[in-house]
Amino acid sequence: MTQSHPAPPEELSKTLGLVRIVEMDPAGRARLEYCAGTHMCHSGGVVQGGFVTGWIDAAMAHAGIAMSGPDVVPMSLELKISFFAPTRPGQVFAEGWVVKRGRTTCFFEGHLLDSAGKVLAKASSTLMLADRGKVEGAAKAAVG
Repeated sequence: MTQSHPAPPEELSKTLGLVRIVEMDPAGRARLEYCAGTHMCHSGGVVQGGFVTGWIDAAMAHAGIAMSGPDVVPMSLELKISFFAPTRPGQVFAEGWVVKRGRTTCFFEGHLLDSAGKVLAKASSTLMLADRGKVEGAAKAAVG
């Protein structure tokens, strides 16, 4: 099931190569499609690990938003990633899902798949579901 939720900031989406949000399920699942570009690669045409990590992190955050609604900001408290195979330029899919939900702290897992469905990397994360109004208010106060 897909629901309407706020889109990520356009600049961030462009930097990460977001093509589309494929799914956001209120059960706590999300699937995002990215285009891994050659400008994201280091030696040997392998996508830099920070992009891979960012894609899975974003999918887990989107799963948190799908589960809790647009009034929360998922904030990473801990993130672990394991790389299984090189990610090459082209279409990739990041998926995230809730493993255990608490009132404000939740545990998520996710992975990155190539277009053939091969798992390229897996991650786990502890996320705090923060109140969007408070987070945005603090950000505005910090800027001045």
